[in-house]
Amino acid sequence: MIRLLGIDPGLRFMGWGLIDVEGNRLQHVASGVIATDGAESVPLRLCELHGALQKLIRDYQPAEAAVEETYVNRNGASTLKLGYARGVALLTPAYEGLPVAEYGAMMVKKSVVGTGAATKEQVTMMVKRLLPGAVIHKADASDALAVAICHAHHRETARQVMSGRRMA
Repeated sequence: MIRLLGIDPGLRFMGWGLIDVEGNRLQHVASGVIATDGAESVPLRLCELHGALQKLIRDYQPAEAAVEETYVNRNGASTLKLGYARGVALLTPAYEGLPVAEYGAMMVKKSVVGTGAATKEQVTMMVKRLLPGAVIHKADASDALAVAICHAHHRETARQVMSGRRMA
């Protein structure tokens, strides 16, 4: 059995989800959202995200992590802030010694729903179907669980790519 952490980066709400994988069997462990106060400075919010992720990793002891890649939107300032949060989402598990994989939103949706054009509602419905008993209160947590499920399906390929990058 292996425990995987999925992360849906966000500066205001960062979703996280933990699943256990044994063969083809997936089991929900925990999920939630790290919320930061928009009135605080960006550096303090990034520190809060880092500390909360670090605590999750130390409490739940995942073996690997996966982070959703961000898309660029029309608002440059929003994209930049999302990039800051994504940096924390990539750095924290790596700093804690976990291999970290990255997946685009379309790949995550295709892995969970079967189409890269799935809606958030479709993703949440399929996450609940694939992880019976999972109680999901926010779409960010559902998205993070979807990232973990995607990684469960593609982790062998991702590990080969990650190890290839280390050797280069």
